[in-house]
Amino acid sequence: MTAIANPVIAESYLHLRASVGGESSRDDDTSRHFKIRAADDHGQRSSTNILIKRRYEWRGYQNVALPTEQAGHRITLCATEEDDVIGTITVGLDGADGLSAEDAFCSEVQALQKSGLRICEFTKLAMEATAGSKHVLASLFHVAYTIAHRIRGFDMLLMEVNPRHVAYYRRMLGCQILGAERLNRRVSAPAVLLSLNLNYTREQIRRFGGHPEQAACEKSLYPYAFSEPEEAGIIDRLNRSVWPGKPS
Repeated sequence: MTAIANPVIAESYLHLRASVGGESSRDDDTSRHFKIRAADDHGQRSSTNILIKRRYEWRGYQNVALPTEQAGHRITLCATEEDDVIGTITVGLDGADGLSAEDAFCSEVQALQKSGLRICEFTKLAMEATAGSKHVLASLFHVAYTIAHRIRGFDMLLMEVNPRHVAYYRRMLGCQILGAERLNRRVSAPAVLLSLNLNYTREQIRRFGGHPEQAACEKSLYPYAFSEPEEAGIIDRLNRSVWPGKPS
C-alpha cells in the first residue's frame, strides 16, 4: 500500500523496547517513525481505502469506503510509515450535508444541534495491528481533534462504535454513551453513539500530552498525544498549508 507523499501535518518518533524472555533487551530496541497527512490525492486515498476495507471486512462490516475526493466538511487523515498507510481517521463536520450519525441516531443529534453545540464526528477509523498502535491512534486522534476543535471551533464529538468497543473508548478518551445500541445501516452492524466534550479533551491533552511515561498510571490515550509545543506546531502547519477540505 504505497502512498504518494503529501505535506506532513505531524510526525512522531516512537521508541520501542523489545521484550525477550520477559526481560527488556536494549540490543533489540527499535524505533518507529510515522507521519500524518491529509489523504488528498488519488494514490493516498486508494492506499487508505485498502486499509479501511481490509480492517472493516475482517470484522464483517459491509460497504465501507472513502468518497473519491476530499471535501470541505469531511477530511480524511492517514498515518504512514515508510510510505505505507498504517492508520486512518475521517473528520466529519456538521453543516448543510449533515452527519453520518443522523441516520441511526437522528433524535440524539438533533437534540445537540438545538442546544447550540457545534457537532463533529470521527468515522472510518482503521489501524494496522502493530506494536505501538496506541501511539499511532493517539496521534491520529490528536490531529483530528486539532482540525475539528482548535482550527474549526467545533466543541462536541460523536462516534458510532461497535458495542464491544464502548468500554475501550470510555476508558481511553473519556467518552460518554449518548445513544443506546441500534443498527447502523451503512455497515449492517450494531452501533452505540458516544459523545465527547472537546473542551475535556483539550484539558487532558494539556495535562498528559507528550508524557508517554505517565501511561503506567494514566490509563488513557492522552499520554501518547502530542505535547502542547508540538500541538502548536501542528496548528501552525495547518494554518499555513493549503489542502482540500481546508476553509478558505
